[in-house]
Amino acid sequence: MVTVDTISLEDARRIAVRAQLLGRDRPTGLVEMVRKLTLLQIDPTAAIAPTADLVSWSRLGPSYSPADLPTALQKRELVELAATIRPAEDMALYRAEMAALSHRPVTAEWQKRHREFVDGNAACRRDILARLTAEGPLPSRKLPDTCAVPWKSTGWTNDQNVIRLLDAMAARGEVAVAGRLGRDRLWDLAERVYPDDPVVPEKEAAQRRNERRLTALGIARAKATKVPIEPYDVGAAGVPVRVEGVTGEWRVDPSQVGQPFEGRAALLSPFDRLIHDRKRTMELFGFDYGLEMYKPAAKRQWGYYALPILYHDRLIGKLDATADRKAGMLRVNAIHQDEKFTKTVRAAVDDEIASLATWLELKMTEAP
Repeated sequence: MVTVDTISLEDARRIAVRAQLLGRDRPTGLVEMVRKLTLLQIDPTAAIAPTADLVSWSRLGPSYSPADLPTALQKRELVELAATIRPAEDMALYRAEMAALSHRPVTAEWQKRHREFVDGNAACRRDILARLTAEGPLPSRKLPDTCAVPWKSTGWTNDQNVIRLLDAMAARGEVAVAGRLGRDRLWDLAERVYPDDPVVPEKEAAQRRNERRLTALGIARAKATKVPIEPYDVGAAGVPVRVEGVTGEWRVDPSQVGQPFEGRAALLSPFDRLIHDRKRTMELFGFDYGLEMYKPAAKRQWGYYALPILYHDRLIGKLDATADRKAGMLRVNAIHQDEKFTKTVRAAVDDEIASLATWLELKMTEAP
């Protein structure tokens, strides 16, 4: 086992950037990229572009076409799971945990509520499975709502019985997203969607997921606050390391220590994994960022859907822009400089914004 005692803050940033495939050398294709990143997050907001496409463009550049993603999903090279897109072969690392979910003890009130909802609708579950067996893949609106226990919520999911039940069944590995029809998910039996690979035992799978996550992040905490979708921490993966000027112990992928680094300019999605862990982003990059789409306009510092700006191993600002597709324009409202841009940096950032407009097939205009 390689041991690493201390690394500089600059080296920590470079490891993180390189691991996220944001260096000068770009990955060669979408599926290869997702295998290395382990996931693409799905989010419905598309003020500029859907986040899965924006993350892919940030890495692949002009060679990436949004049509590549549905093609890879149709071929089952990639699969959709719980608001993420993952390599199909990685499902072997989740299925043991899925199978155990239905009989695992629950303690939190929300977990009890979910369990009662699913258990109380066993007949509807069987109806859905029977319909999918006979006719799948189908959108949720084509599936029978025979729920005896309705889903109640003060939010937008209230009375969405079938959708909530499908999500629960997907978490248990019974059904899976087989594709999309517009924004609608198409559902089918999981056995028809996921590869028929040997299922990795639960404990081993959790360890391998941590190792995969650390490879994608480069450097991370062993323990972090629990968050939905994808953890920030990596357990005992990698080796312990200290970062100069930052308190506490980190875990680092030893294969990425001491590797050469060549950076570039990049525009990032607000959901990009480089900056998704805001605490890590502040500790390693000194970068203050938050998604402001849920704030009143008057209280926004950087804009509705501002894109973090990366230059080599520094996060240097935010781009406030909007894709106005009706007008055929990428409207650049502001470029917020966290540190003053040199001429070289400004030229590189301007080139990246122009590349974004070209990729979106929009003309670029700056606010007066």
